[in-house]
Amino acid sequence: MKHRINPTIDCVFKAILGSENRKHLLIHFLNSVLECHEDPEKKVVDVRIQNPYNEREFEDDKLGVVDVKAREASGRSFHVEIQAALHPGLKGRMLYAWSAIYHSLLGKGEGYTLLKPVVSVWIVTGVLFADTRLCHLRFRIGDPEAGLLFSEHFAMHVLQLPRWRMRKDRISEKDRWVYFFKEGGNIDVDDPPDILKNSKEMRDAMDVLEEFSENRENYLLYQSRLEGERVRQTILTELEKAIVARDKAERARDKAERAREKERAERQKALKEIERLKKMLEK
Repeated sequence: MKHRINPTIDCVFKAILGSENRKHLLIHFLNSVLECHEDPEKKVVDVRIQNPYNEREFEDDKLGVVDVKAREASGRSFHVEIQAALHPGLKGRMLYAWSAIYHSLLGKGEGYTLLKPVVSVWIVTGVLFADTRLCHLRFRIGDPEAGLLFSEHFAMHVLQLPRWRMRKDRISEKDRWVYFFKEGGNIDVDDPPDILKNSKEMRDAMDVLEEFSENRENYLLYQSRLEGERVRQTILTELEKAIVARDKAERARDKAERAREKERAERQKALKEIERLKKMLEK
């Protein structure tokens, strides 16, 4: 293998989980995250990828949003996206992406009873929820005090890659996928680590890394997307700095305004006291 390939770069990610000829990888990934390999009622058996991988979608788009959308015959929809850049609006975008898919399920004049569950899976290369050490977060809509689930239609899974730790007792299929996306850029596919060796799906996923490494056109595409990701990170870093500077300036301005208001109030108070004392002298 000539080059190490990072599977979190959007074109590689989409080629792994969004290709028609590798649909079994998406199905295996979804069952691993949903932990339903052994549950016949919940297990994902087959899906139709609604936006399959096409290298042309990456050629002229340096900062596009790349995701995988799929649907079961039963109507349950899946949305999978990888996010390298964490920004203040990310949680809002995650909700918006879910709601856009849910909204699209109904055509004009169709009733709400036709709506089906939408499952979103977000792989984040940073820590989005710093208050927990958990890697896999499962969000539902409900009332925890009453122990009630509002609806089965909403499910959002967040995989925080930096929070994953190797367990000695057992390795799940989900662990393999998380390890693959977390450490994939350092993997030697000719001599992969033990956690990936005995899995057909992981070998197939590593084949994609090899294709991007050894095929000249694929590697050039990978390099252009890698550069695009660097540009994105640079822009977001500078944007975050600008936001921090703006907020600091606004706090300083508000503090100065409060000081001026206090000064004016004290001046008015002093003037009133002067007038009161003058009146007393006149009497």
